[in-house]
Amino acid sequence: MRIAFAADDRNATTDAVQAYLAEAGHEVLRPATSDVWPELGAAVGRAVAEGEADFGVVMCWTGTGTAIAANKVPGVRAALAWDTWIAAGARKWNDANVLALSLKRLAPDVAVEITDVFLSGVLPDPDESANIARLGEMDDFRR
Repeated sequence: MRIAFAADDRNATTDAVQAYLAEAGHEVLRPATSDVWPELGAAVGRAVAEGEADFGVVMCWTGTGTAIAANKVPGVRAALAWDTWIAAGARKWNDANVLALSLKRLAPDVAVEITDVFLSGVLPDPDESANIARLGEMDDFRR
């Protein structure tokens, strides 16, 4: 898969996630040209929404800012996950296409586990299809 990735800082957690993505055979794209979190989140969001990437992973101190920025892009459903259950649920119940992680509060191995679950092929629950479609309709609110 093609994964758009951005982080506003570098540490053992960001390095571990990037290494995991590469070792798992994913093509890692770095669409951002800025180093500030609003631009990073939006650049990853655009890469996913425009089909350049299959999924996105954004990281900032809490993960919240990059998730908010990514969610400003129509078609993006960024989810902040702090454990594997949240990551799986974000894919299953929300069809999330961008994963947001804290680079300060997650240990490297935990961040890798969360990323692995998010990208593992969990499919959206058909019972949630109307709700997921409604999220797409809400993109029109921003225009």
